[in-house]
Amino acid sequence: MGVEVAVEGLTKSFGSQKIWEDVTFTLPKGEVSALLGPSGTGKSVFLKSLIGLLRPEAGSIHIGDTDILQCTSKELYEVRKLFGVLFQDGALFGSMNLYDNVAFPLREHTRKSESEVRKIVMEKLELTGLTGAEGKLPGEISGGMRKRAGLARALVLDPEIILVDEPDSGLDPVRTTYLAQSLIDINAQIDATILIVTHNINLARTVPDNLGMLYRKRLVMFGPREVLLTSEEPSVRQFLRGSKIGPIGMSEEKDDAQMREELAQAEAGHSDGSVGEDEMRGVPPQMQPTPGSPTRQGEIRREERVRDMLDTLPQNAQDAIREEWASRGHGNGNATAGVGAGAAASSSDSVDDHYGSSAQ
Repeated sequence: MGVEVAVEGLTKSFGSQKIWEDVTFTLPKGEVSALLGPSGTGKSVFLKSLIGLLRPEAGSIHIGDTDILQCTSKELYEVRKLFGVLFQDGALFGSMNLYDNVAFPLREHTRKSESEVRKIVMEKLELTGLTGAEGKLPGEISGGMRKRAGLARALVLDPEIILVDEPDSGLDPVRTTYLAQSLIDINAQIDATILIVTHNINLARTVPDNLGMLYRKRLVMFGPREVLLTSEEPSVRQFLRGSKIGPIGMSEEKDDAQMREELAQAEAGHSDGSVGEDEMRGVPPQMQPTPGSPTRQGEIRREERVRDMLDTLPQNAQDAIREEWASRGHGNGNATAGVGAGAAASSSDSVDDHYGSSAQ
């Protein structure tokens, strides 16, 4: 099972430029989460901070029981073995073929024999649809294949935490969907904790269990997908619609005059190309594991939390959530009815203290 990642009071700057401050939330163990936000809000910086490549000036990052901002170099080295990271461009070694790229972490961090290494590498290449391409160099394959090779390498040590930076970068929508399906299937199989940084609205609305958003140097909200997808918070609502109407502009924040002008244009019937209100209504179905995969326990745990907090949410959110549950046969607001045999086993999980307490 994956490891819980708890971030509290995190602040990061480069010189006099503050990237974000007082970021506090928890990635629940064994669930898929996504971090959203306009370009330049420090999402990739946040990922690098989680694995200790960058050091924030304040706060704590607990990976399980270890605060990586206070631990020794030796402890940090051991903690990093829990992670698998898929970088935007795959970050493959250009002089190595795909087999050796994927084998590299095993050769670097384990004492496995070459026969054991080969068995694991070929298994991960098959999982990511790269069987037969193991002899190719990164420069000889497409961007999508490089991305999948990066995912195979990220998985080769069977990580408990998987970080994914812009999985749709350089990929067409179809390949992005296949990659997203791979992440859901992997979560179902090994119950890893997964964090995806993305701008892709369709991916954000249909893949993760939890959503968070960085904007104006702060974490606007973080919580179960049902809560953010029904949120009336202006920046969250605007971002998920991909609309010009709202506080986010071409620069980080637009002024009142620009907001008034854009509202007047919208009222006059000018289309800004965003998704229509009807298409954004309610909670869309979540991507499910490929048929034949194990029951995804992360989904069960998330729905348990949502059920427990349901009565505290705004009425429109309650209505949308109950409507989505009913469409899946969950009945009268009972999130866990019929979601799998593992539901009862997860009922002892408590609601995380950070849920519902967005940093404003």
